Amino acid sequence: MSEDILKKIVDKRRADIERLGLTFGFDIPEKRTVGRCEFLGRPGPILEVKRASPSKGDIAPDLVPADLACTYAAAGAQAISVLTETNYFKGTLADLITVAKAVDNGDTTDEKLGTKKCAVLRKDFLLFEDEIDIAYRCGADAVLLIARILDDEQLIKMAKRAQSFEMQAFVEVREPDDLRKLNLVLETLDKEAAGDAAKSAERTIVAGVNSRDLATFHIDPMVPAAIRNKLPAKAVFESGVHTPADAAFARSLGFKGILVGEAVAKNPPLARELVRAFGEAEDNRRGNFWKTFAERRDAKRAAYAAAMADAGMESAVAEAAARKIPMVKICGITREEDGFAAAEMGADMLGFVFSNTKRLTNETFVRNFTQRLRSEYEAEGKLCPLFVGVITETTTEEGKTAIKLASEGVLDAVQFHGFAAPAFNAAPSFDKGDSGSVPGMTNSPPCYNALRIGSAEDFAAFEAIRKAGEPRVLLDAQVEGIPGGSGQRIPEELLREKAGETPFWLAGGITPENIGDICAKFSPELIDVSSGVEDAPGIKNAEKMMQLFEAVNSL
Repeated sequence: MSEDILKKIVDKRRADIERLGLTFGFDIPEKRTVGRCEFLGRPGPILEVKRASPSKGDIAPDLVPADLACTYAAAGAQAISVLTETNYFKGTLADLITVAKAVDNGDTTDEKLGTKKCAVLRKDFLLFEDEIDIAYRCGADAVLLIARILDDEQLIKMAKRAQSFEMQAFVEVREPDDLRKLNLVLETLDKEAAGDAAKSAERTIVAGVNSRDLATFHIDPMVPAAIRNKLPAKAVFESGVHTPADAAFARSLGFKGILVGEAVAKNPPLARELVRAFGEAEDNRRGNFWKTFAERRDAKRAAYAAAMADAGMESAVAEAAARKIPMVKICGITREEDGFAAAEMGADMLGFVFSNTKRLTNETFVRNFTQRLRSEYEAEGKLCPLFVGVITETTTEEGKTAIKLASEGVLDAVQFHGFAAPAFNAAPSFDKGDSGSVPGMTNSPPCYNALRIGSAEDFAAFEAIRKAGEPRVLLDAQVEGIPGGSGQRIPEELLREKAGETPFWLAGGITPENIGDICAKFSPELIDVSSGVEDAPGIKNAEKMMQLFEAVNSL
């Protein structure tokens, strides 16, 4: 949904309202006749009644709203989202009425409203306060308010109107200005609540962050990861959840809900699997690693954009330029002076190799170095690089050591290089006494995969890992007999075929001389450099590292 399409949806909707009124020609109940249910009163998935979308066209054009709603409720959905936009999503207010009745417990009387099996959300491009009245009468327990299409005053008014009906306002955000508006709403409601817990923002506002880029349709789970800690306690991960592993990943970030549309509308039996996966997952160190990475990425981009704007560049141009600046991982650190130099130059990650190569490190060095660097950076109020242990096997003593250090928090993550992380990181366990066990380890460390790419067929593993809920995969060159640090690049024609699908993390043959060309062609989100800044394996050259960072910062 590009900005133009978003504008078309809103403009067409305004025209329809002028022609048909806020009810769009449907008969609306004079008063609410179904029970209530708090929206996101407990953590859980929000499953959607969705016939079509602007990006996918028809998804489930023949769905029966009442039947699908009952399937969702039986699966344990916390809420049901009902699209009521007609032109692009083929939904109606009649769908909302039908769904609300279908999941009602039927104990409503003229004097008192009862309860529903699960909450019901009206999802639409709402523009006017009276539309919230209509949603309430139709049986909705919450309404979607898209921050991007509402100005400050109208967003506050609509949130307050929802509050007056004891409904939740589900405020969707994505851009920095959306967050500003959300905070304004939260502050306003809390100020007016004056200590009344029932009217507090905590009770009446739920935030949602859309992982879908409305300009390109691309899904990026790092967008919700980057702003999760800026959202109130009740927050929802929207778009991009297609598998149970995706649901578990969203929960690991600390989201209390996921909004799932296409996947369950097309395949209703999937609903039960998503509910179970989300319920069994938890906010954990895996999610914290990805939140930290995403926050660091966005902070780096913001600082660069601000510097360019201060230098006279137009704001929009500066922001576009900032998105081209990659994160930098310097791998194969074996000496303290190299690690400190890389950190001071701006490295975002430092890699330590726990594999029998010339860059092999050891537990004592990594413990001492990471503790010292963290302490110094914390004392100076600076952002410390993330520390990653690189392994090529889980059964070796070196591999077990890296996993142990990551489980203890000495390392921030483990990079499984050239092989898939156990269970693709869904629930890796190393304490079951098998050949890859790590005695005493009960918590799975954060980890990600690095794949060796030498042919188009090698991307099959890439697709499998992504479908298993992994947000990023590092791609390295496939060189026979060399697990990494070969100095060889992935053939460009292979990368061109996959460019644009998922932000690239690239390794292999990256040097100060070719980084500009690589970034111009593939816009990697992260570059992983080892041999390109070395005098010998594990021995970094400070001048080469400086040249690399200067080249990156001048992109």
